[in-house]
Amino acid sequence: MGAGREALNVGALHHVEVWVPDLAAATRSWGWLLGELGWTLFQDWPAGRSWRLGPTYLVLEQSPALSGTVHDRLAPGLNHLAFHAGSRAAVDRLVAAAPAYGWTLLFPDRHPHAGGPDTYNAYLTDNQGYEAELVAPREPQG
Repeated sequence: MGAGREALNVGALHHVEVWVPDLAAATRSWGWLLGELGWTLFQDWPAGRSWRLGPTYLVLEQSPALSGTVHDRLAPGLNHLAFHAGSRAAVDRLVAAAPAYGWTLLFPDRHPHAGGPDTYNAYLTDNQGYEAELVAPREPQG
């Protein structure tokens, strides 16, 4: 690949690495969700897995240097990862299937408009405290 091709990706997200206390549980929840969203397994080693979509990849790693056992999405640091999920029907399908893979719907009393009246999103949390947001496109006005 030439320098011109690489320049097209300047500023784009290359990868995200998330340290998890239980790789098997994280692989079950995140592996399912990422697969449903079109990501494919990219790397697999004893302490981690990664999934790729286009030039971007997401790493889950159970590092021996991990200092805690629970992620607190309300503490400083990462709150959540948000994904384009397709249509409203696709968001609904994912929400319905998610509990079987360790996900819980956040803000059920405001779902699917917890992000505001003009949004159609789902906020899910896994059993380790990590949050994913599934976003449907806004409906055309008028």
